[in-house]
Amino acid sequence: MLSLNNVSVDLAGNQILRNITATFDSGLTIGIVGRNGAGKTTLLRAMMGLIKVRSGDIRFDDANLTALAGHARAALHIGYAPENRVIFPTLSVEQNLRLPCEVQNMSAGAIKARLECVLQAIPQLAPMLDRSGSALSGGQGKMVALGRAVMIGTRLLLLDEPFQGLAPRLGAEYTEALNRLKQLEPELSIVITESNIKLLGDIPNQIWNIERGEMSLYANQRITENAANDY
Repeated sequence: MLSLNNVSVDLAGNQILRNITATFDSGLTIGIVGRNGAGKTTLLRAMMGLIKVRSGDIRFDDANLTALAGHARAALHIGYAPENRVIFPTLSVEQNLRLPCEVQNMSAGAIKARLECVLQAIPQLAPMLDRSGSALSGGQGKMVALGRAVMIGTRLLLLDEPFQGLAPRLGAEYTEALNRLKQLEPELSIVITESNIKLLGDIPNQIWNIERGEMSLYANQRITENAANDY
């Protein structure tokens, strides 16, 4: 279970997140929806340890994440796919995928098994394994970033605006990959941020709204056309 207790974050002297409190049950896919600048990326970066929390705490099962460095959070099998992908251009796709597991000193056998699982969930990556990270299109980079997050994120995945900029076909493939992943690993928790609620479709089990750094649960969890038109 992932919980945020009165989490506040300041950046450059401005309060970005304001006393956020939320609990996400294990095994659910959570959508967090808000306009650009609402605090979505800051929230995921705070969860991953890339931004310091001013007050409050973030807990994942029995671990207090706010007391851990970012690499220690990854060691808890938390994967993160940033909005800007951050693919290493001088490495091949396969090397990019393996990197987080190698940093965590996983055995060769464990990494191989993990890679097989990732390719089962995201088969589009298989023909790209030998390709340079610099030779990827934006959409392909998003798929590689997802695969890299899945390599280490066997318990929790944090996906920052994964559908932004994707062509409809690639968006459908991304959705299919997430659905396959949930079938393969039903206990996996996923948090997805998006500015356009319609892009999430039926993926989330639960949807939260973030606005001006404050977050609230949608009272009506059905995504209606009226709600979609708000974003």
